[in-house]
Amino acid sequence: MIRLLLADDENLIRTALATLLGLEDDLEVVAQAASGSEAVAMARAHRPDVAVLDLQMPDRDGISVAGDLAEALPGCGVVIVTGHGRAGHLKRALSAGVRGFLPKTVHATVLADVVRTVHGGGRYVDPELAAEAISAGDSPLTPREADVLELAAGGAPVEEIAGRAHLSVGTVRNHLSSAAGKLGAPNRHAAVDAARRHGWI
Repeated sequence: MIRLLLADDENLIRTALATLLGLEDDLEVVAQAASGSEAVAMARAHRPDVAVLDLQMPDRDGISVAGDLAEALPGCGVVIVTGHGRAGHLKRALSAGVRGFLPKTVHATVLADVVRTVHGGGRYVDPELAAEAISAGDSPLTPREADVLELAAGGAPVEEIAGRAHLSVGTVRNHLSSAAGKLGAPNRHAAVDAARRHGWI
């Protein structure tokens, strides 16, 4: 029996998925979570074989959760499902050790097969997302610029971003200016939009 954790903040989708996957003879949903933090806690408590994570959750995204699970439960395979299949997300997911990446539009039987593949040590990436990732190229942003842009996404003032990133106000301004320049954006808000559009943050 393959023990599963499902994490998705949309209750209807998560419970429907749990029901559909539960119909498979070799799959058992042992835990569900409505947020990234809850997913990490549930994974530690239930030690699933495979975690199926939504990419976009309110507190943390599935990729950062995958990074935590790689440390806490190295034997747990991670599959990301997303309604936002940007190329940059796929690259970040693979770097975090995610072994399955597919859109929410797939049939439940496809997801069940991907879970089995990942549990067996294999990988599965949706072919269309893979093709987009190859054509999109790499992010021009440094990791620090991406972090600062991510913190700027909610419209926080520079002083608050500096405090949260443990950087000086001047350094934050420099990172924001550099990121905007690299993305051809007139200001940090447009830079955030451009980086999100490509899945780089």
